[in-house]
Amino acid sequence: MDQGHAGGTSFIRRGREFKTIVAMLRLYCRARHRAAGGELCPDCAALHDYALQRLQRCPFGEDKPACGKCRVHCYKPDRREQVRQVMRWAGPRMTWRHPVLALRHLIDGRKPAPTLKKRE
Repeated sequence: MDQGHAGGTSFIRRGREFKTIVAMLRLYCRARHRAAGGELCPDCAALHDYALQRLQRCPFGEDKPACGKCRVHCYKPDRREQVRQVMRWAGPRMTWRHPVLALRHLIDGRKPAPTLKKRE
């Protein structure tokens, strides 16, 4: 995971996104696929790796919006639907298990999505 430059605050938002998607996947997989000990089943592990790769490559960098508000869809349609399922199920449960992450995710989701600058 990219921590930004030394002493700087870049990628704090993206770091929270990493933590949030990992927490949601763990909750979902533990309940739905009976994964134990914080481990993910092979399907959820693959989704985890894909989601983290997409977050790392987000074209907005530190100005990254919540994926639901984003105008650029980085996920393949089938993966996007998988993440939606995880978020629909885990989102309400995040309030009890990870209240700070849940609150920050809700706040981040209210911010408007920036526009992507065109390449010259």
